[in-house]
Amino acid sequence: MSKPQRTLSKIFQIHLRFFFRKYPSLPYVIKWLLISAIIGALVGTASAGFLTSLQWATDFREHHFWIIAFLPLAGFLVGCLYHYFGKNVEAGNNLLLENIHEPKETIPLKMAPLVYLGTIVTHLFGGSAGREGTALQMAGAIADQFARPFGLDKNERKTLLISAIAAGFGSVFGSPLAGAVFGLEVFLIGRIRYNAIFPAFASAVLANTVTNLWKAKHTHYHIDFIPKPEFLPIVYSILAGIVFGICAAAFSKLLHRTGMVFKANIKYPPLRPVIGGALVAAAVFAMGTTRYIGLGIPVILESFEHSLSFYDFALKIAFTIITLSAGFKGGEVTPLFFIGATLGSALSWFVPLPYGLLAGMGFVAVFAGATNTPLACTLMGIELFGAECGIYVAIACVVSYLFSGNNSIYTKQKIGEAKNKRFEHLTDKSFKDV
Repeated sequence: MSKPQRTLSKIFQIHLRFFFRKYPSLPYVIKWLLISAIIGALVGTASAGFLTSLQWATDFREHHFWIIAFLPLAGFLVGCLYHYFGKNVEAGNNLLLENIHEPKETIPLKMAPLVYLGTIVTHLFGGSAGREGTALQMAGAIADQFARPFGLDKNERKTLLISAIAAGFGSVFGSPLAGAVFGLEVFLIGRIRYNAIFPAFASAVLANTVTNLWKAKHTHYHIDFIPKPEFLPIVYSILAGIVFGICAAAFSKLLHRTGMVFKANIKYPPLRPVIGGALVAAAVFAMGTTRYIGLGIPVILESFEHSLSFYDFALKIAFTIITLSAGFKGGEVTPLFFIGATLGSALSWFVPLPYGLLAGMGFVAVFAGATNTPLACTLMGIELFGAECGIYVAIACVVSYLFSGNNSIYTKQKIGEAKNKRFEHLTDKSFKDV
């Protein structure tokens, strides 16, 4: 290198150091923007493929009713798949939360194909499950493979997993803002990891953009009429929020207790989904309807169009708890949307608020109570239903969160800050220890 070149190089280095001193956050932003772009591209693509596959499985099942008779056999295959090849990833979402709290070994990449296959089989043959669990697990397994190549330390790996959860949630539901806050809020109740805000938002927005570029379809919802936020409507919203919170707590408790019953009475794991599948299939054939299996999107849309009966949400709870407790794969969130929307719609028989608004409030509020994520669910309501319903959605989500007590569908979710003084002794404990 010649002397003029060395001089120019030194000048460049001096200017570069000065620039970074003036903008100290820039290296952090560049680094995590690059990582978020990779996460967004891969997770967004995975979510698009998953949503397309899920739609195919749902359409095939709805046009071939007889296939539900093979749900017990499908359950045995899913049970064997995890028992013999996926024991170390069977914890699913709880494994992701556990690694955010205490990072251990890299999450095995096989989690992604296993949960994908398990979920598609569950929906194809008629189980009642969701899709968020699959999206989060696929995202977490994919993203965690980059922790070592990028030389991330333990704290940075926590940020990586939070970003993956945000990307998976935001892309599979088409709600990137809610996805970002969900990733920040779900693992530790009452506290948010602010140093992960930029990666979480960047990953969620980019993943959702990629999913849309692949033209994967998201469901659109509409609330016809939203009253002005006056005294009585707000009081009715609080009352509805209390009901949603109680429903969320009941769902969480029943899910865990039914799971323990299956484990206590059926020692060989692959047989659990056989029994659960037989119960679900028998109920479907006895009732002659597929209304309460799968995602249940048509019924959710129906809840925004007119007042539904109270047994809709109760039957969905029963079908979902048997399906998931027995060992089928998928997730709890879309069934919670179904349960909340139909419960809200049914409440319109007694609560003088529009059925569409109550359905939208229940849609996110039961989910908020079951996952202890009121901020993410409020944002989700605004993204899905419009800003006009924001006050009502926020009231329902916060009240549901408070009245759901110390319950959660995620046993590895930790209590960072108790909901009230009565439960302060539970701080820093996971729900498995509560």
